[in-house]
Amino acid sequence: MKITRVDAFAIGIGDIREPEYLVNDDFRYSIYGTRHQTVIARVETDAGIVGYGEGQSPISPETTKSIVETALRPVLLGRDPLDSAALWYRMYSAMRERGHQTGFYPDALAAVDIALWDIKGKATGLPVYKLLGGAFRERVPVYNNVSATAPAEAAAEAKSHVDVGYRGVKLHIRGSVAETAEVAEAVRDAVGPDVKIMVDVHTYHTLSSAIALGRRLEAIDATWLESPLVPEDIGGLVELSRALDVPVASSEWTRTRWDLREAFERRAFDIVMPDIARTGLTEGMAIATLADTYNIPVAPHIGGGGIVSIVASVHYSAAIPNFFIMEHNRNAYPLRGRIASGQPEVVDGAFPLPERPGLGIEISDEALAEYSVGGD
Repeated sequence: MKITRVDAFAIGIGDIREPEYLVNDDFRYSIYGTRHQTVIARVETDAGIVGYGEGQSPISPETTKSIVETALRPVLLGRDPLDSAALWYRMYSAMRERGHQTGFYPDALAAVDIALWDIKGKATGLPVYKLLGGAFRERVPVYNNVSATAPAEAAAEAKSHVDVGYRGVKLHIRGSVAETAEVAEAVRDAVGPDVKIMVDVHTYHTLSSAIALGRRLEAIDATWLESPLVPEDIGGLVELSRALDVPVASSEWTRTRWDLREAFERRAFDIVMPDIARTGLTEGMAIATLADTYNIPVAPHIGGGGIVSIVASVHYSAAIPNFFIMEHNRNAYPLRGRIASGQPEVVDGAFPLPERPGLGIEISDEALAEYSVGGD
């Protein structure tokens, strides 16, 4: 079996409002789009099997699409798609000397890599998690994101998620120690003592304020404090993790085991959060194995990921021994799934294991065309 065609689709789903991108005057604030944006890779073989993958691409999906079609396509054409590990390494090495070990390039590589695993599953008649080594669990527990940032509203939203079966919620708050702690305390009062509460502060804090916040979160038995410092401050993360009893979670922006080696060696955080739409399944498995040697749990990040990355992350979560819990957003799930059918649904706070071959979902080429940037 040989690869005969490689295409990529820059996807935009949802209404565009002006401005298209949300920019804040805070110099540490990320740019956010006002609709779901991602890239879907489509890899076709001479056996008639087609695989689909996704590379997280908020803000500039056209960039990731271009990389797939200009840099990765020539490496893949004529190759055996079953050689996924060898192809991953060849694609990664192709731009290594030029300094593209992170950013858009490995995101594009992730999209193609997931597509190759989809092909392998379809070719063998097996779900991807079987090919990754088999299931360590029969269901994949997820927590749900809370969008509200005021105490009463966040508490009510969190309670609504718990009422339908979720056993964990995550808050997203960029604010002072007092403001953030007040929201987390209100949520704890609303959901009771047995629900996991995660707090993502999106690199907003300094070391001293993160320590102060962490101590407030310890009092409500928070599950973790996420992304407290800027990614480059590994030394600060080391000090923070040593100062707190509440676990520190980090690393959604990393793409490879090499990105994470120093952080693991220095115990910079307690929970690692690889995003499969940035690492791909091949490198995601390498990261999980490396994390396991340091006894570090894995909590896959989803963020703005679409249906392909969500389902790929379910397979990944099933197939690693050190899985902890996976991110989810039930309110955004229908919108992000418009390009597919057959996607799994959360039951009692967990995804069931997909049983159909490959990723186990059907991607609509017509929907890809409809939602392609410039095609609507």
